[in-house]
Amino acid sequence: MRVALCSDDPYPVHATLQRELEKRGHQVERFGAVASGQEEPWPAVAEAAALAVARGECQMGVLLCWTGTGICMAANKVPGIRAALCGDPGTAAGARTWNHANVLCLSNRTLSDDMAKEILAAWLDTDPGDRGSAGVRMLMELDGRHRR
Repeated sequence: MRVALCSDDPYPVHATLQRELEKRGHQVERFGAVASGQEEPWPAVAEAAALAVARGECQMGVLLCWTGTGICMAANKVPGIRAALCGDPGTAAGARTWNHANVLCLSNRTLSDDMAKEILAAWLDTDPGDRGSAGVRMLMELDGRHRR
C-alpha cells in the first residue's frame, strides 16, 4: 500500500513512522518537512498529502503538525478525506472502525516513538469492515449538502 506521510515541521518521530510503515511493506510518499527537512505551512502540506489520498495515488495518509489539529482540519477540507486526530491506539482503531478514516493525524508535540508505533499499529491493523458504513454514508451526504 502507498501511504502519504507529511508534517509541517521536521521531527525525529517521522523517521520512526516511516521505518514502521516500510517494515510492514508499505511504500511511503513523503510530503512537507518529511520530504524537505524544512518547515512548511501546515495547510499546504495537509492539502498535498490529502489530495494524494483523495486521488487514489496513496491509499491512506499519516499527517503531523504541532498539535495535529490544524493538519487534521486542513485535510478534512479535501473531498473524500476522513481525517482523524488520534492520541492513543484505541482512538485510532475506533476511527478506522466507526468512521472508515483514511487519514491519521498525529501531534508532533506529544508523540514518543513508542506511542507513535502503537497508534500506527492500531490504525493499520484495524480493518474498517462494515460496522461504520451507515454513519460514513450519512457523513458523505452531509458533506455533499454543504460543499460549495
